[in-house]
Amino acid sequence: MLKDAGIDSARLDARLIVSFAAGLEPSAVLIRGGLRLDDQCCDKIQAMTNRRINHEPISHILGRREFWSLDFKVNAHTLIPRPDTETLVEAVLSRVDGRSLRILDLGTGSGCILLSLLSELPECQGLGIDISQAALSIAQENAHGLGLSERARFAVGQWASHINQAFDVVVSNPPYIPSGDMADLMPEVSKFEPRQALDGGVDGLVAYRHIARDLRRLLNPAGLVFFEIGVGQATHVTQILQDNGLGNIEIIADLSGIPRVVTGKASF
Repeated sequence: MLKDAGIDSARLDARLIVSFAAGLEPSAVLIRGGLRLDDQCCDKIQAMTNRRINHEPISHILGRREFWSLDFKVNAHTLIPRPDTETLVEAVLSRVDGRSLRILDLGTGSGCILLSLLSELPECQGLGIDISQAALSIAQENAHGLGLSERARFAVGQWASHINQAFDVVVSNPPYIPSGDMADLMPEVSKFEPRQALDGGVDGLVAYRHIARDLRRLLNPAGLVFFEIGVGQATHVTQILQDNGLGNIEIIADLSGIPRVVTGKASF
């Protein structure tokens, strides 16, 4: 049924659905032959399959997504963490020394970036900002589940407009899809993920400009900013950072060789 509905990952998704409904690890579905399922489990599988046929993301159906080898709760209020975003986490970790730092995550969503960083940097503390209280509720649940609640705080805000403190690291995976391209997204994204976490305005760069204007007051001396970017945006985001006083600009590619992160250093 999933393959007929045009689901590219039909086999994997079917295994995930059956294992979730049966309370088993996905690998167990392959190993255990002649798996017997009761009527309640079969009904649950059918309901979940129907949702996937409608192109609801498998992560929403399961309510979980792995990122940075950690388990994150997700739902329709949060952007689903992508493997490409691990490039952002790697970029930060390779450029900080692990001392006690203050990290600001703008547009935190599920909290996956901030919490992944804090999981690797035990002396650091962080603040995640998002315009959606519903998303922040998920981020707080994730912080609790990962044992990071004491070092991670979350607050509602429009980017950094109400922040009056400075940080050593600012990270963000802002919305960067041009508004005109939103209709071309696969239905799993366009129908089910929060538009405000995807739509970057006419040219996809609105959020970068907004955040960059505040970096002078957000960053401590020699502080670092890290942006995830979309395809073809590296030059534009580099210019935005330079126009706002950032130096030591670097462009970092993901595992596919696509420029994925732009980082800069405060030189105010």
